[in-house]
Amino acid sequence: MEILADNKKAYFNYEILEKFEAGISLIGQEVKSIKDGRISLAGSYVVIDKNSEVFLIGANVPPYQPKNMPADYRSDRSRKLLLKKREIEYLLGKSRQKGLTMVPLRVYTKKGKIKIEFGLAKGKREFDKRESIKNRETEREMQRELKHF
Repeated sequence: MEILADNKKAYFNYEILEKFEAGISLIGQEVKSIKDGRISLAGSYVVIDKNSEVFLIGANVPPYQPKNMPADYRSDRSRKLLLKKREIEYLLGKSRQKGLTMVPLRVYTKKGKIKIEFGLAKGKREFDKRESIKNRETEREMQRELKHF
């Protein structure tokens, strides 16, 4: 399993409650571009539309060959995520709860297919973020002290 992109900000801004894996519906040149590691998950999110279809919104996939791209290509278009019906129904119920959102966490390959891992998340408040930073700093200091011995 090769990780192609990671959304580190998601772990800082959200408390991840559950994780899900989905396939992504892509066109040919997007596959090549993503396998080159040229995808950005910053500012992207996952939504379920009125037809119970799941979409990745705001992920940027630049063209593989800019001079050879189709005239109507948009790098930030919505991409359909491929999930089982039971998973979609479960997510639909969970996403209606107040304060829960779906955030992409990482993109990777699995058996030659491009997969996305997204999480059902709850937004952190400012003091939660400060506490995360403080915990990270104390962990680093402990690691430094252990290296000296």
